[in-house]
Parts: sequence; C-alpha cells; structure tokens
Amino acid sequence: MPVDPSPLGEDDPFETLLRLRATIDNIDAALVYLLAERFRATKQVGRLKATHGMPASDPAREEQQLARLRALAVDADLDPEFAQKWFTFVVAEVIRHHTEAADEV
Repeated sequence: MPVDPSPLGEDDPFETLLRLRATIDNIDAALVYLLAERFRATKQVGRLKATHGMPASDPAREEQQLARLRALAVDADLDPEFAQKWFTFVVAEVIRHHTEAADEV
C-alpha cells in the first residue's frame, strides 16, 4: 500500500495550506467579533457597578469563571493553562474598563 505523502490526505499541500489558513482567518475574525461583544457587555457591567458604588473587581466571580473555563477547556481539548492565561488577560482589561467607568462617575 503506498504511503500518503500528505498527513491530511490532500493531493496538493499548497492548496491544503491555503484552505487551512482561510479557516484560521475566519476563526480569528469570529474571535475578534466575539471579544468585542464581550467587552460591550462588560462595559455595561462597569457602568452599572460605578453608578451603584460597587467594586471594579469581583474575586469570587473571577474564581468561579476561571474554574468554569478551565473545565470547558478540558472538555474542548484545549490546554487549561492557556485558557487561564487568556481569561486572566481579559479580566485585567475588564477591570481597567470598570475602574475608568468609576472614575467618570
């Protein structure tokens, strides 16, 4: 039986590369739009917290979310350490937005 030269079973590796890159580009675009939607929601949370004198961060909520996202990462076959780094980065930006909102009130 001949060995398939392409691990993905494609005849033309260049075409396969282009197809995979197009998929990656689409996923990246979706991620950017999802992050933008997430930040729109968290900015509303920040304004609500600022208006009612609530603290910018909620460590208990962050810990719950972190545990939830780590479990989701395991289920999705994604490194939970990577998911934690991503979440920590996003939360830092959210807290910055919340602090700015409090300063504007």
